[in-house]
Amino acid sequence: MTFPRARKGRPGYDIDEVEDFLEEARRAYTSENPDVAVITAASIRTTAFSLRKGGYSTSHVDAALERLEDAFAAREREREIARMGEEAWYAEARRTAQELLDRVVRPAGKRFQRVTFLTLGYSVKDVDSFADRIAAYFQNGAPLTTEDVRTVAFRPQRGGYREAQVDYVLDTLTSVMLAVR
Repeated sequence: MTFPRARKGRPGYDIDEVEDFLEEARRAYTSENPDVAVITAASIRTTAFSLRKGGYSTSHVDAALERLEDAFAAREREREIARMGEEAWYAEARRTAQELLDRVVRPAGKRFQRVTFLTLGYSVKDVDSFADRIAAYFQNGAPLTTEDVRTVAFRPQRGGYREAQVDYVLDTLTSVMLAVR
């Protein structure tokens, strides 16, 4: 057994799905040809498993996925630096970081598209508060970890920010943070 099971009475991740994914990840990581690898750091970040009674502990699997994402990101960074050179790699990371910074320093309430008043989106106040943390990270080196970004949660709000846009920025931020470790 790879992970402990979820506590009795609590659902856990489907064991077969987790094991199949981990086997595919092992093959992708050890592949000599990175162009055929289906699994990437970004795809690991968006991986989801079905919940089942008696499944693996979600917290243990999630922690392992974060470590796996970190390992894939490091390997991808090494391959890209070898392919394009260190200077070009960091220039690309700086360009992406600047795009993120430009987004999060927009005026409060106007940082992302809003959904209609009848639709739930992310709380504008919550997202703007986290956007301020992102800005401080880029501008002043304020503490912000990939764990902070991966686990941030926003309350729902009618007429709030469009979730897909906010999620994309958070995914991109995680990628930038992993790229420059």
